This record gives sequence, C-alpha cells and structure tokens, in this order.
Amino acid sequence: MSSSRERWYRSLFWIAAVYDIVLGITFLFFYTPVFEFLEIEDTLPTHTSFLSLIAMFLFVIGVAYALIAVGDLERNRDLITVGILYKLAYFSVALWYLISGVYPHIIFFAVFGVADAFFAVTMIECRLYIERHRSDRFANRPTGTGAANPAGT
Repeated sequence: MSSSRERWYRSLFWIAAVYDIVLGITFLFFYTPVFEFLEIEDTLPTHTSFLSLIAMFLFVIGVAYALIAVGDLERNRDLITVGILYKLAYFSVALWYLISGVYPHIIFFAVFGVADAFFAVTMIECRLYIERHRSDRFANRPTGTGAANPAGT
C-alpha cells in the first residue's frame, strides 16, 4: 500500500473517530440543549435511556475507528466491515425516515445521513483496496520447496 494512500485511510478513520465520539458525548450529556436548539424538544422521549444507548454506541464505534486508524489496516479489515455496516445502518434508517416524512429535523439526514453515506462509500473503497492489495500480495508470493511442497512445483 502506498504511503499516501495509507495516510488517507488513517486520516479517514481518525475523522470518523472524532466525529462519532463527539456526537456520542454530545447526545449522551447534552441532548436536551441540542433538541432545544433544533426546536424539536417536543420529540424527546419520556425515557431518554434510548438516547443514552444510541449515544454510547456512537462513542464505542468512534473508539473502534480510532483503533483502526492506529492499527494494522489489513488486520483490522473485519473492524472496517463492521464500521461500514454502522454507517450504512444509520444512512438507511435516516433515508427511510426522510422518504416517509417522519423525521424530527432535516439535520438528521442532511448532515448526519450524508456524512455517514460519505464515510460508508470511502470505507468500502478502503476495504476493497485492502482486499485487492492483499490478494495481489499472495498471488505474487513465490512458492517454496521443502516439506510443504516436496515436488518443488
């Protein structure tokens, strides 16, 4: 993998990490002021435990993106796949509610949904690149001789 491409992918995962950690903390501790700012405080549930749970999921996936950013991208490809699924899940739900006309505020699709779609597409490209790079590396590996290949072919 080229160093510039690796830097791009690591930057992508750092940005995703910060984005989700900040959103997680914001919606865990400051959901009331956020909903008031958006003028949708009437949509706050009576029991906010669901918001707390979603906020913690955001925080945890943000930590996972940070781990991907600092780790071995090839070895973390399964975590990348989980990250893609998280981004696609949010985008899909936000799009469904947008189409249905049942969303509390357009920001949940226009900002968060579009951002997650961008992250999903770029993470998919990363995952595919890693898989191609990995396949090329194994395809070009010389075959050895010895016990594992006694015929030398």
